[in-house]
Order: sequence, then structure tokens, then C-alpha cells
Amino acid sequence: MIHLRSVTIPPIPERVAATFPFSLTAVQTLPELPFTAPVTFWVGENGSGKSTLLEALAYAAGSIVVGGEELNRDPTLTAVRQLGDHFKLTWNRKTRKGFFLRAEDFFGYVKRLAQMRQALEADLKRVDEEYAGRSDYAKGLAKMASGRELGAMRGQYGRDLNDFSHGESFLELFQSRMKSGGLYLLDEPEVPLSPSRQLTFISLLKYMVEQDCQFIIATHSPILMAFPGAEIWSMDERPPAPAAYDDLEHVQITRSFLNDPDQFLRYL
Repeated sequence: MIHLRSVTIPPIPERVAATFPFSLTAVQTLPELPFTAPVTFWVGENGSGKSTLLEALAYAAGSIVVGGEELNRDPTLTAVRQLGDHFKLTWNRKTRKGFFLRAEDFFGYVKRLAQMRQALEADLKRVDEEYAGRSDYAKGLAKMASGRELGAMRGQYGRDLNDFSHGESFLELFQSRMKSGGLYLLDEPEVPLSPSRQLTFISLLKYMVEQDCQFIIATHSPILMAFPGAEIWSMDERPPAPAAYDDLEHVQITRSFLNDPDQFLRYL
């Protein structure tokens, strides 16, 4: 399902045209970003603007942020919010389901979950100590709030995400948080994933697409970019434009390196 049909970027006002992020070539040269497939990849070199555009889109769409501070409150994203306010979104069917996730936020998210779990377990232990000698009924009432919250965490994730490897916990997060009919904006989701886990992630994407989900993903991963039927936009082009998988520099360099590593390494 294609929920979000396009993002239109009206002409940039002169007063802000020279300031970041309005100064990005991708912003100044691209009047519209259409979405014609359930999975869209934005690819390009560091600094091409793909992550900034994705943050601005997440803000404009009102996406929930997983792991990081909400986009409308993060003081480091004031300029990105200004860009997002400039976006015009066209929907086939607006959805409030889904989320925005940056790879760097994921690790902080797992750490905060672990801290919450430890705090809840400490509360339960404190009740045992303070209510020693009192009835099980009184002790149960005192434990109720913390016990319910801890049970909800275990019910959602099965076990502590810290018990998984980074790649496993990343996939576990997706499996537990993804809902049908959602719009998911992902910035470099391959960062914690090994090549084999990236293939698992592709399988998960395929399943969620079948559940009427739409994905817009900024990535450097040739493995993820190979998702069948995906639309790929190269942010390195001037202006950004759709690109064929085999024409992408990421793919060509990776393929050439794997075919003959010594050709690259002998000059280091």
C-alpha cells in the first residue's frame, strides 16, 4: 500500500535559500519526490541530504520517533523542522501508524529499556523488603503498578533486548513494533545488521509490505537496495533522480571490490 503519494518542495524563499538545510542541492533542485512503490530507497554519499530530507519528512508527517527525542522538541533539529514546515504532503490514505527510526537512536532506546526494567525490578525488590511480614494481599497491591509495567515490557519484547546481539535486538524491535497499514521512515537500518541479518530484514520488509505497509529508507546497503520492486532515488544526481540498481555507485564499488579486493587494497 502506498499511503504517502508524494512530497512537494515549493520554491525556497530567498531569505533562507543560503541556509542549511534549504541550501542542500537536493532541496533546491527537486520540486517533488513521488512514491510509486511500497518500498523507496534514498541513496547517496554522506552529505547528499538523504537523512536530512528523511528527518524533515518524518516531522511533516507527524511520525512517532522510536528511541530518540520527539522531532518537534529536539533542539538540534530546529532547521529541519523549518524545512518540514515547507513540505507539502499528498496522501492516498493518511495513516497514523508507523514510526521514524534512526540507527543511532536505536542503541539509546535499548539502553533506556534496560534502565526502565532495572528500576521496575528494584521497585519490586523494595516492596518485598518493606512489606516483610505483611500479607500477600498487601504486598500484591504494592507491587501491582510496577509488576504490570514490567509484564507489559516482557509481553512486547519477549525478553530484555539487552539479552540479544545488536542485530537480533534490532530485528526484535521491528517485529514487536511494526503494525499493518503503517508508514515507516528508516535512516540506515543496516547499521547494526550483519549481511545475513540484512537478508532477514528484507524478508521482514516483504511480509510487512503484504500487510499494507509503506517504507521510505535512507541507506548505504547494496543488500537492502536489492529489495524486489523497490524504487531507488539517487541523491547524488543533480537533481536527484530514480536510478537502476546496477547503475548505483554503491553497487558497482561493492561488486568490484568483492570480485578483486587486491585491486583496491594494494594502493592503501
